[in-house]
Amino acid sequence: MSTWVRHRVAILLLFFVALTVVAGSVWRISYGQALDQLAERGESDLALAADRLTAQLQRYQELAVLMASHPALAGALDGTVPTAEARILLQDAADKTTALNLSYADVRGNIVVTAFPEKASSMESRPYFERALHGALGTYHGVDENGRRIFFFSSPSFGPDGRVSGVLTVSVDITTVEENWRGDGPAVFFVDEDGLVFITNRSELMFWHRKGQDKGLIPPTGPAPPFNSYERAGLELWRLDWGPYLPTRGLHLIKPLPVISMTAEAVIDEAPARQLASLQAAVVAALIFAFGVFLYQATQRRRVLAEANAVLEERVALRTRALSETNVQLRREITERQDAEAALKQAQADLVQAGKLSALGQMSAGISHELNQPLMAIQQFSENGELFLERGKVETAADNLSKISALSKRMARIIRNLRAFARNENEPMGRVDILSVVEAALELTEPRLRQDRITLDWETPGGAIWVRGGEVRLGQVLVNLITNAADAMAESDPRVIKIRVTRGDRVAISVADSGPGIHEPEKIFDPFFTTKAVGSSEGMGLGLSISYGLVQSFGGQIRGVNAPEGGAVFTVELDDWSEERAA
Repeated sequence: MSTWVRHRVAILLLFFVALTVVAGSVWRISYGQALDQLAERGESDLALAADRLTAQLQRYQELAVLMASHPALAGALDGTVPTAEARILLQDAADKTTALNLSYADVRGNIVVTAFPEKASSMESRPYFERALHGALGTYHGVDENGRRIFFFSSPSFGPDGRVSGVLTVSVDITTVEENWRGDGPAVFFVDEDGLVFITNRSELMFWHRKGQDKGLIPPTGPAPPFNSYERAGLELWRLDWGPYLPTRGLHLIKPLPVISMTAEAVIDEAPARQLASLQAAVVAALIFAFGVFLYQATQRRRVLAEANAVLEERVALRTRALSETNVQLRREITERQDAEAALKQAQADLVQAGKLSALGQMSAGISHELNQPLMAIQQFSENGELFLERGKVETAADNLSKISALSKRMARIIRNLRAFARNENEPMGRVDILSVVEAALELTEPRLRQDRITLDWETPGGAIWVRGGEVRLGQVLVNLITNAADAMAESDPRVIKIRVTRGDRVAISVADSGPGIHEPEKIFDPFFTTKAVGSSEGMGLGLSISYGLVQSFGGQIRGVNAPEGGAVFTVELDDWSEERAA
């Protein structure tokens, strides 16, 4: 093998080694980045599934807390209320909330009244009942004799002496909670403190368990399927063969849920990350290979030119008579070489430009729906302002800038109102401007009113009106009243909401609608009383009951009546802060 051949083989081997190393590095980096993005999306999906589960269970927890102190249950305990009447109350609550059963027991564990008959007549020694006897909310989960997975919430009721007089237990069939999201999204399962899979959107994982500190899961019967756990880019990956609806390679994510004493886990299919990394590595390898082909062709051309020069020199020495012709041929070859070098430089420049353009291949942009319309308006006003400046219309351009400033303030106000409405208020009551609270509530409900084509009649009194209360909780009351008014006018025409703030012995805020009115005014503030369909997504009839409690906590009053001209009027009366401070 000649030296030139060995040299070319060595160069080719070196080129392919470099190509493999670069492509492998690109794949590894791209795979790590793709896994990070996959982990972010997976954590969002896991948090959403966990929040959905806890929210569904929380309404049964709130049901236990609200119903435990009901006078009918206390009356059934001391014999002043018939047991049949208390049973009807519990059955009505179970039907509205799809709870499996509601049972009320005395402090000895004897069941006094239950919505539906049970085999057991006593709750003594049950952990959730024992915890409720100590005045705390008891929670527990397990499997009953029928194989149903049950979640229990026990809430104490207190007698006049402040001691626990009875315990209300709400039992929930987990199957009814799962049926809305089974098979939806990635594989999510909830493991209890004993390592048992108690809730999942993949039925094949039900009742699998984890031994000790092991990372994988074991089926309740039969041998354990293949499983392996390893780390990549700081993330935990599982390699498993657990069924056709689970990935063979997945990203394992964990989210503790101390509220329900469980841990939420998810297995996210990592195939998209591997495919993306392979695609990016293939693109880089193709670019490098193309560059190598161009470089090889240029080298070959250079070698041909060198051989031609050697032949020409030999011919000059041998045939002097053909010197002129040989010189012409030599100039032609030189020109070709220069053209080849120019083509090579142009190819190199094109490759550099292609590398720059490939860096622009990733884009991500997103703005929330609430801010999209002001942003579009700001863009339009800025473009119009530029045209007006070019035409010399400075005043019109200044007006556009003022509108842009107003829209920016509106965007900031929307974000501030959303943040204020979402946070949990833990500050004591104090001085609150009721007009600013009304404005904030209207800002939050404006999209709903605009969507339902509801006309708002709101006259703002001059100056601030200070009342005694909590800003966030007052906002919640007003949002409830406005949205209830909008719901009531779903079948009405015209649709008008009228809001007024008046000042007398107390400050009164009235919300009137043009709907059909209130059919049973004496029951509107009762828990679980609603005119909407049972089991509908609009609520369980607790909105006005909660608003009633909030207003009462401020020392105020709330009432609802039918207006003479039609529709309903809800009035909230609060203490005037200035009069309270003067007193």
